[in-house]
Amino acid sequence: MLTVEVDAGSVERRLAAGELSCPGCSGRLGPWGWARRRVLRGSGESMLAVMPRRSRCSLCLVTHVLLPVVALLRRADLAEVVGRALVAKARGSGARTIAALLGRPPDTVRGWLRRFDSRAEMVRRVFTGLLVDVAPDPVVPAAMCSVFADAVAVVLGAARAVLIRWPRLGEVPAWQAASAASNGRLLSPSWP
Repeated sequence: MLTVEVDAGSVERRLAAGELSCPGCSGRLGPWGWARRRVLRGSGESMLAVMPRRSRCSLCLVTHVLLPVVALLRRADLAEVVGRALVAKARGSGARTIAALLGRPPDTVRGWLRRFDSRAEMVRRVFTGLLVDVAPDPVVPAAMCSVFADAVAVVLGAARAVLIRWPRLGEVPAWQAASAASNGRLLSPSWP
């Protein structure tokens, strides 16, 4: 699995030109069908339908789903919605309050928070490394009240560092940057 930009036309052009590399062996990826259509929930009642492209490596012959950065692996909500829940939790809100704010079932939100909390220290380390590698003069966020809040702060700090380092990219929403940096696996048990 590999994260790519949201613009399907751009992904298709890059794939046809051989500009995408296999995350396993660095071979060139080529078109190889489509993954199933998914509908992702956005803020409020908004929905986004995506049908991710599949690709196949010319060297190792492994196939990869090209997941748009707005999504997280195996999640029905946009990365931005999950990110809003994580920020609210870092500020002290509980799962029921966050669920009501986002219009999601409490069990869904509780699942996001528990998964992130179980990996918060590792997420903090990975994104601190990214922040230090990307920022010309890195400023690591000050320690917060919990490891969870520290991890959320450093994810946001790394996204800001990317924006400062590469301003031509334009404003990349923080949770899309986090999805890209984790290859959509921010809440996956196998990452980092």
